[in-house]
Amino acid sequence: MKKFIVCFLILGAFTVPVFAQKAKVVVKLASLAPEATPWGEALNNLAKQWGQATNGEVEVRVYHNAVAGGESDVLRKLKGNQIQAAVFTSIGMSQISPAVMTLSVPFFIRTDDELNAVLAELRGDLEKGIEDAGFKTIAWSKVGWVNFFSRSPVRVPDDLKKQKLAADPSMQTFNDAFRMMGYQMAAATTNDTIVFLNSRTIDAIWQSPINVAATQAFGIAKNMADIKIAPFMGGIVMNEVTWRRIPEKYHKRLLELSAQTVTKNEASITRLEDYAVTQMKANGLIVNALSEADRQAWYADVQKAMPMLLGKTFDRELYNKIDAILRKKRGG
Repeated sequence: MKKFIVCFLILGAFTVPVFAQKAKVVVKLASLAPEATPWGEALNNLAKQWGQATNGEVEVRVYHNAVAGGESDVLRKLKGNQIQAAVFTSIGMSQISPAVMTLSVPFFIRTDDELNAVLAELRGDLEKGIEDAGFKTIAWSKVGWVNFFSRSPVRVPDDLKKQKLAADPSMQTFNDAFRMMGYQMAAATTNDTIVFLNSRTIDAIWQSPINVAATQAFGIAKNMADIKIAPFMGGIVMNEVTWRRIPEKYHKRLLELSAQTVTKNEASITRLEDYAVTQMKANGLIVNALSEADRQAWYADVQKAMPMLLGKTFDRELYNKIDAILRKKRGG
Protein backbone atom coordinates (compact mmCIF):
# COMPACT_ATOMS: atom_id res chain seq x y z
CA MET A 1 0.00 0.00 0.00
CA LYS A 2 2.84 2.40 0.89
CA LYS A 3 4.52 1.66 -2.45
CA PHE A 4 1.24 2.45 -4.23
CA ILE A 5 0.88 5.77 -2.41
CA VAL A 6 4.49 6.72 -3.19
CA CYS A 7 4.03 5.88 -6.88
CA PHE A 8 0.78 7.87 -6.97
CA LEU A 9 2.48 10.92 -5.46
CA ILE A 10 5.42 10.65 -7.89
CA LEU A 11 3.02 10.35 -10.82
CA GLY A 12 1.08 13.32 -9.52
CA ALA A 13 4.23 15.40 -9.40
CA PHE A 14 4.61 14.95 -13.14
CA THR A 15 0.98 15.29 -14.16
CA VAL A 16 0.01 18.43 -12.24
CA PRO A 17 2.14 20.77 -14.42
CA VAL A 18 0.57 19.24 -17.53
CA PHE A 19 -2.92 20.01 -16.31
CA ALA A 20 -1.79 23.50 -15.28
CA GLN A 21 -0.71 24.39 -18.82
CA LYS A 22 -2.97 26.86 -20.60
CA ALA A 23 -4.94 25.55 -23.54
CA LYS A 24 -3.97 26.93 -26.93
CA VAL A 25 -6.39 29.55 -28.29
CA VAL A 26 -7.43 28.47 -31.78
CA VAL A 27 -8.75 31.28 -33.98
CA LYS A 28 -10.60 30.24 -37.13
CA LEU A 29 -10.48 33.29 -39.41
CA ALA A 30 -12.84 33.49 -42.40
CA SER A 31 -12.12 35.51 -45.54
CA LEU A 32 -14.01 36.02 -48.80
CA ALA A 33 -10.79 36.59 -50.75
CA PRO A 34 -9.06 33.75 -52.61
CA GLU A 35 -5.76 32.62 -51.12
CA ALA A 36 -3.86 33.62 -54.29
CA THR A 37 -4.49 37.35 -53.77
CA PRO A 38 -2.73 40.08 -51.78
CA TRP A 39 -5.32 39.61 -49.01
CA GLY A 40 -4.82 35.86 -48.95
CA GLU A 41 -1.06 36.16 -48.69
CA ALA A 42 -1.32 38.88 -46.04
CA LEU A 43 -3.61 36.77 -43.84
CA ASN A 44 -1.37 33.72 -44.08
CA ASN A 45 1.60 35.83 -43.00
CA LEU A 46 -0.40 37.38 -40.18
CA ALA A 47 -1.37 33.93 -38.92
CA LYS A 48 2.33 32.99 -38.70
CA GLN A 49 3.19 36.25 -36.95
CA TRP A 50 0.48 35.80 -34.33
CA GLY A 51 1.75 32.30 -33.59
CA GLN A 52 5.33 33.51 -33.21
CA ALA A 53 4.38 36.57 -31.12
CA THR A 54 2.45 34.42 -28.63
CA ASN A 55 4.97 31.56 -28.48
CA GLY A 56 2.38 29.27 -29.99
CA GLU A 57 -0.35 30.11 -27.48
CA VAL A 58 -2.53 31.45 -30.30
CA GLU A 59 -3.03 29.49 -33.51
CA VAL A 60 -4.77 31.24 -36.42
CA ARG A 61 -6.30 29.03 -39.09
CA VAL A 62 -7.33 31.00 -42.18
CA TYR A 63 -10.32 29.85 -44.24
CA HIS A 64 -9.97 31.58 -47.62
CA ASN A 65 -12.25 31.89 -50.66
CA ALA A 66 -15.57 32.23 -48.79
CA VAL A 67 -15.53 28.59 -47.69
CA ALA A 68 -17.24 29.75 -44.48
CA GLY A 69 -19.99 31.41 -46.57
CA GLY A 70 -20.95 34.97 -47.46
CA GLU A 71 -20.69 37.86 -45.03
CA SER A 72 -24.10 37.27 -43.45
CA ASP A 73 -23.28 33.58 -42.94
CA VAL A 74 -19.88 34.45 -41.51
CA LEU A 75 -21.36 36.97 -39.08
CA ARG A 76 -23.86 34.41 -37.85
CA LYS A 77 -21.06 31.86 -37.32
CA LEU A 78 -18.95 34.50 -35.59
CA LYS A 79 -21.75 35.20 -33.14
CA GLY A 80 -22.13 31.48 -32.49
CA ASN A 81 -18.35 31.04 -32.10
CA GLN A 82 -18.20 28.50 -34.94
CA ILE A 83 -15.49 30.81 -36.23
CA GLN A 84 -13.69 33.31 -34.05
CA ALA A 85 -12.59 36.04 -36.49
CA ALA A 86 -13.38 37.27 -39.98
CA VAL A 87 -12.40 39.76 -42.66
CA PHE A 88 -15.41 41.89 -43.59
CA THR A 89 -16.02 44.52 -46.26
CA SER A 90 -18.06 47.63 -45.50
CA ILE A 91 -21.18 45.53 -46.04
CA GLY A 92 -20.34 43.05 -43.30
CA MET A 93 -19.03 45.71 -40.96
CA SER A 94 -22.26 47.68 -41.37
CA GLN A 95 -24.26 44.58 -40.41
CA ILE A 96 -22.44 44.75 -37.09
CA SER A 97 -22.61 48.54 -36.77
CA PRO A 98 -24.74 50.35 -39.42
CA ALA A 99 -22.90 53.65 -38.88
CA VAL A 100 -19.81 52.22 -40.64
CA MET A 101 -21.47 52.64 -44.04
CA THR A 102 -21.43 56.42 -43.51
CA LEU A 103 -17.76 56.29 -44.50
CA SER A 104 -18.95 55.36 -47.99
CA VAL A 105 -21.52 58.11 -48.65
CA PRO A 106 -21.17 58.71 -52.42
CA PHE A 107 -18.75 61.54 -53.32
CA PHE A 108 -18.34 62.53 -49.66
CA ILE A 109 -14.80 61.35 -48.85
CA ARG A 110 -12.89 61.90 -52.10
CA THR A 111 -9.22 61.03 -51.58
CA ASP A 112 -7.00 58.69 -49.58
CA ASP A 113 -5.70 61.66 -47.60
CA GLU A 114 -9.23 62.63 -46.59
CA LEU A 115 -10.03 59.05 -45.64
CA ASN A 116 -6.88 58.81 -43.53
CA ALA A 117 -7.78 62.06 -41.74
CA VAL A 118 -11.29 60.81 -40.97
CA LEU A 119 -10.08 57.45 -39.68
CA ALA A 120 -7.41 59.10 -37.53
CA GLU A 121 -10.03 61.16 -35.69
CA LEU A 122 -13.05 58.87 -35.68
CA ARG A 123 -11.62 55.39 -35.25
CA GLY A 124 -12.74 55.36 -31.62
CA ASP A 125 -16.32 56.25 -32.59
CA LEU A 126 -16.39 53.52 -35.23
CA GLU A 127 -14.93 50.88 -32.95
CA LYS A 128 -17.32 51.67 -30.11
CA GLY A 129 -20.23 50.60 -32.29
CA ILE A 130 -18.42 47.34 -33.09
CA GLU A 131 -17.58 46.73 -29.43
CA ASP A 132 -21.14 47.47 -28.30
CA ALA A 133 -22.23 44.63 -30.58
CA GLY A 134 -19.84 42.22 -28.84
CA PHE A 135 -16.84 42.27 -31.17
CA LYS A 136 -13.24 43.49 -31.16
CA THR A 137 -11.89 45.37 -34.17
CA ILE A 138 -8.45 43.93 -34.83
CA ALA A 139 -7.65 46.18 -37.81
CA TRP A 140 -9.28 48.52 -40.33
CA SER A 141 -8.44 48.27 -44.00
CA LYS A 142 -9.03 50.36 -47.10
CA VAL A 143 -10.31 47.81 -49.61
CA GLY A 144 -10.22 50.26 -52.50
CA TRP A 145 -12.42 52.70 -54.40
CA VAL A 146 -15.43 52.10 -56.61
CA ASN A 147 -16.15 53.70 -59.99
CA PHE A 148 -18.96 53.80 -62.53
CA PHE A 149 -18.57 51.56 -65.60
CA SER A 150 -21.23 52.03 -68.25
CA ARG A 151 -22.38 51.14 -71.74
CA SER A 152 -22.56 54.82 -72.79
CA PRO A 153 -20.21 57.60 -71.60
CA VAL A 154 -20.97 59.12 -68.20
CA ARG A 155 -19.65 62.53 -67.20
CA VAL A 156 -22.50 64.09 -65.21
CA PRO A 157 -25.38 62.60 -63.18
CA ASP A 158 -27.93 63.05 -65.98
CA ASP A 159 -25.81 60.81 -68.25
CA LEU A 160 -26.09 57.96 -65.74
CA LYS A 161 -29.76 58.54 -64.94
CA LYS A 162 -30.59 57.64 -68.54
CA GLN A 163 -29.08 54.19 -68.03
CA LYS A 164 -30.12 51.26 -65.83
CA LEU A 165 -27.74 50.96 -62.90
CA ALA A 166 -27.09 47.58 -61.27
CA ALA A 167 -28.44 47.25 -57.74
CA ASP A 168 -26.77 44.41 -55.87
CA PRO A 169 -29.20 43.23 -53.14
CA SER A 170 -26.30 43.00 -50.67
CA MET A 171 -25.65 46.73 -51.09
CA GLN A 172 -29.06 47.96 -50.01
CA THR A 173 -27.73 51.12 -48.36
CA PHE A 174 -26.15 52.26 -51.60
CA ASN A 175 -29.16 51.20 -53.65
CA ASP A 176 -31.44 53.30 -51.46
CA ALA A 177 -29.12 56.29 -51.82
CA PHE A 178 -28.96 56.10 -55.62
CA ARG A 179 -32.68 55.44 -55.93
CA MET A 180 -33.49 58.53 -53.86
CA MET A 181 -31.20 60.55 -56.13
CA GLY A 182 -33.30 59.55 -59.14
CA TYR A 183 -31.34 56.71 -60.73
CA GLN A 184 -32.94 53.75 -62.50
CA MET A 185 -32.00 50.77 -60.35
CA ALA A 186 -32.20 47.18 -61.63
CA ALA A 187 -31.57 44.24 -59.30
CA ALA A 188 -28.40 42.37 -60.25
CA THR A 189 -25.83 40.60 -58.11
CA THR A 190 -22.14 40.92 -58.88
CA ASN A 191 -22.20 37.36 -60.24
CA ASP A 192 -24.99 38.34 -62.66
CA THR A 193 -23.11 41.33 -64.09
CA ILE A 194 -22.02 39.84 -67.42
CA VAL A 195 -25.31 38.06 -68.11
CA PHE A 196 -27.38 41.15 -67.28
CA LEU A 197 -25.15 43.47 -69.28
CA ASN A 198 -25.45 41.16 -72.28
CA SER A 199 -29.24 41.01 -71.97
CA ARG A 200 -29.41 44.82 -71.44
CA THR A 201 -31.15 44.29 -68.11
CA ILE A 202 -28.52 46.72 -66.84
CA ASP A 203 -26.37 49.32 -68.61
CA ALA A 204 -24.05 50.44 -65.83
CA ILE A 205 -22.35 49.10 -62.72
CA TRP A 206 -20.43 50.60 -59.82
CA GLN A 207 -17.60 48.34 -58.77
CA SER A 208 -13.91 48.23 -58.02
CA PRO A 209 -11.70 48.38 -61.13
CA ILE A 210 -10.02 45.21 -59.86
CA ASN A 211 -13.32 43.34 -59.92
CA VAL A 212 -14.33 44.74 -63.32
CA ALA A 213 -11.00 43.66 -64.80
CA ALA A 214 -11.33 40.19 -63.28
CA THR A 215 -14.86 39.62 -64.63
CA GLN A 216 -14.11 41.29 -67.99
CA ALA A 217 -17.27 43.38 -67.61
CA PHE A 218 -15.48 46.28 -69.32
CA GLY A 219 -15.93 44.39 -72.59
CA ILE A 220 -19.54 45.64 -72.53
CA ALA A 221 -19.45 48.48 -70.01
CA LYS A 222 -16.62 50.10 -71.96
CA ASN A 223 -16.76 53.52 -70.29
CA MET A 224 -15.34 54.44 -66.89
CA ALA A 225 -16.13 57.85 -65.40
CA ASP A 226 -12.92 59.35 -64.05
CA ILE A 227 -14.32 60.07 -60.60
CA LYS A 228 -14.17 57.94 -57.47
CA ILE A 229 -17.61 57.26 -56.02
CA ALA A 230 -16.59 56.19 -52.53
CA PRO A 231 -13.94 54.35 -50.56
CA PHE A 232 -14.76 50.83 -49.55
CA MET A 233 -13.64 49.84 -46.09
CA GLY A 234 -12.99 46.49 -44.56
CA GLY A 235 -11.79 45.14 -41.28
CA ILE A 236 -10.64 42.14 -39.31
CA VAL A 237 -13.07 41.48 -36.48
CA MET A 238 -12.94 38.96 -33.64
CA ASN A 239 -15.71 38.00 -31.26
CA GLU A 240 -15.15 39.42 -27.79
CA VAL A 241 -15.20 35.98 -26.14
CA THR A 242 -12.14 34.86 -28.08
CA TRP A 243 -10.29 38.16 -27.66
CA ARG A 244 -10.66 37.85 -23.87
CA ARG A 245 -9.26 34.29 -24.00
CA ILE A 246 -6.00 35.56 -25.51
CA PRO A 247 -3.64 36.58 -22.68
CA GLU A 248 -3.73 40.34 -22.26
CA LYS A 249 0.05 40.58 -22.36
CA TYR A 250 -0.13 39.81 -26.10
CA HIS A 251 -2.96 42.18 -27.05
CA LYS A 252 -0.87 45.25 -27.91
CA ARG A 253 1.62 43.33 -30.05
CA LEU A 254 -1.09 41.44 -31.93
CA LEU A 255 -2.86 44.70 -32.80
CA GLU A 256 0.45 46.21 -33.96
CA LEU A 257 1.17 43.25 -36.22
CA SER A 258 -2.34 43.43 -37.66
CA ALA A 259 -2.03 47.16 -38.41
CA GLN A 260 1.33 46.61 -40.12
CA THR A 261 -0.11 43.81 -42.25
CA VAL A 262 -3.07 45.90 -43.32
CA THR A 263 -0.91 48.91 -44.23
CA LYS A 264 1.32 46.75 -46.40
CA ASN A 265 -1.70 45.12 -48.03
CA GLU A 266 -3.33 48.48 -48.81
CA ALA A 267 -0.27 49.45 -50.85
CA SER A 268 -0.63 46.21 -52.82
CA ILE A 269 -4.31 46.92 -53.50
CA THR A 270 -3.54 50.45 -54.74
CA ARG A 271 -0.94 49.08 -57.16
CA LEU A 272 -3.38 46.40 -58.30
CA GLU A 273 -6.11 49.00 -58.95
CA ASP A 274 -3.76 51.09 -61.07
CA TYR A 275 -2.58 48.03 -62.95
CA ALA A 276 -6.18 46.90 -63.59
CA VAL A 277 -7.12 50.26 -65.15
CA THR A 278 -3.96 50.30 -67.29
CA GLN A 279 -4.65 46.81 -68.60
CA MET A 280 -8.32 47.55 -69.29
CA LYS A 281 -7.39 50.72 -71.21
CA ALA A 282 -5.00 48.67 -73.32
CA ASN A 283 -7.92 46.37 -74.11
CA GLY A 284 -10.56 48.92 -75.05
CA LEU A 285 -11.70 50.66 -71.87
CA ILE A 286 -12.45 54.35 -72.38
CA VAL A 287 -11.81 56.59 -69.37
CA ASN A 288 -14.14 59.59 -69.62
CA ALA A 289 -12.41 62.70 -68.28
CA LEU A 290 -14.47 65.08 -66.14
CA SER A 291 -14.13 68.81 -65.83
CA GLU A 292 -14.28 70.53 -62.45
CA ALA A 293 -17.84 71.61 -63.29
CA ASP A 294 -18.72 67.95 -63.97
CA ARG A 295 -17.35 66.93 -60.58
CA GLN A 296 -19.28 69.66 -58.81
CA ALA A 297 -22.45 68.38 -60.47
CA TRP A 298 -21.98 64.99 -58.77
CA TYR A 299 -21.28 66.58 -55.41
CA ALA A 300 -24.35 68.82 -55.70
CA ASP A 301 -26.56 65.89 -56.75
CA VAL A 302 -25.71 63.99 -53.58
CA GLN A 303 -26.17 67.03 -51.36
CA LYS A 304 -29.71 67.51 -52.65
CA ALA A 305 -30.57 64.01 -51.46
CA MET A 306 -28.81 64.13 -48.08
CA PRO A 307 -31.82 65.42 -46.09
CA MET A 308 -33.69 62.27 -47.16
CA LEU A 309 -30.73 59.96 -46.49
CA LEU A 310 -29.47 61.14 -43.11
CA GLY A 311 -30.98 59.39 -40.12
CA LYS A 312 -32.27 56.62 -42.37
CA THR A 313 -29.70 55.37 -44.84
CA PHE A 314 -26.67 56.98 -43.19
CA ASP A 315 -25.90 57.86 -39.57
CA ARG A 316 -26.50 61.58 -39.01
CA GLU A 317 -24.14 62.04 -36.06
CA LEU A 318 -21.21 60.33 -37.76
CA TYR A 319 -21.92 62.17 -41.02
CA ASN A 320 -21.73 65.52 -39.24
CA LYS A 321 -18.42 64.58 -37.60
CA ILE A 322 -16.95 63.49 -40.93
CA ASP A 323 -18.25 66.65 -42.59
CA ALA A 324 -16.50 68.83 -39.99
CA ILE A 325 -13.20 67.02 -40.57
CA LEU A 326 -13.48 67.33 -44.36
CA ARG A 327 -14.39 71.02 -44.23
CA LYS A 328 -11.37 71.72 -42.06
CA LYS A 329 -9.07 69.71 -44.33
CA ARG A 330 -10.40 71.40 -47.47
CA GLY A 331 -10.10 74.81 -45.85
CA GLY A 332 -13.83 75.45 -46.04
